[in-house]
Amino acid sequence: MSDIPRPFTAIGVVHSPFKRPEDIPVEMNADPHGFDAVAGEIEIFPEFESGLKDIDGFSHLIVVFAFHSAGEPRLLVRPPFETGVRGVFATRSPHRPNPVGLTVVKLLGRTGAILRVSGLDMIEGTPVLDLKPYTVKDQKPDIKTGWIK
Repeated sequence: MSDIPRPFTAIGVVHSPFKRPEDIPVEMNADPHGFDAVAGEIEIFPEFESGLKDIDGFSHLIVVFAFHSAGEPRLLVRPPFETGVRGVFATRSPHRPNPVGLTVVKLLGRTGAILRVSGLDMIEGTPVLDLKPYTVKDQKPDIKTGWIK
């Protein structure tokens, strides 16, 4: 096992219309564009605001966040609309050994340390660990989606 050199620090917090994990409509997971209409904000803490320099030029952002309300980790999970179980690493389940999530949001605008975004699939108060610009490097050709229909 390798050591993690330093603890993670939240750089901000999500402001979402979803207050609890169960508030996120399960049927939105079935539509790849289901979350596009869900708008909210990512508030970056003041000590990290200077890191937002030049972010305005990107249309989409990769958000790395903590599944702070996920509960206990599980290695086998049942995805929505599935009858069988899958390995957690073959799913987007929040019940992971390390409760770290990843999503892509559309950047609608920025006012100071507040990023207005759409495509939220996180709940209110979700700690944001990192932001990265979504670039052409992130678009992979000829992908396979495994068991996902």
